[in-house]
Amino acid sequence: MTLRKKIDKILGIVLIIIMSIMVVNVLWQVFTRYIMTTPSSFTDELARYLMIWIGVLGAAFVSGKNMHVAIDVLPSKLNETNRKKLAKVVDIIIISFVFFAMVIGGIRLVYLTYILKQHSPALQIPLALVYLVLPLSGLLIIYYKTSDLLNK
Repeated sequence: MTLRKKIDKILGIVLIIIMSIMVVNVLWQVFTRYIMTTPSSFTDELARYLMIWIGVLGAAFVSGKNMHVAIDVLPSKLNETNRKKLAKVVDIIIISFVFFAMVIGGIRLVYLTYILKQHSPALQIPLALVYLVLPLSGLLIIYYKTSDLLNK
């Protein structure tokens, strides 16, 4: 099994686990709110943070599978050679953007929230852990797009 397939499998399992935790969390929130009439204090915040992780890690997963939404007006009008060149240029642009926005920006955000010792109100977890998904997903996207570039 190649490294890419192993990463895909691990990332898929992690996403399934996060989604399962989120479903149980939301069900607990509904149960405590409507059945017990005393809403749980942490479930809303936990659901919000899990949704962030699902969204950002899911974007990395979809990027690795090349299943992301794309507008193919220009590529459909090009011949095969130019289509491959355009795909390489697009991958390089994606790598550049992800490196500066998600990896560098994400690391700065994680560092800043860690230094300022910011914690979530209900769960009292460091917000740096919540924001850690940005550089992590950025590195995954860079890996996937670099792999795509080397295999084209």
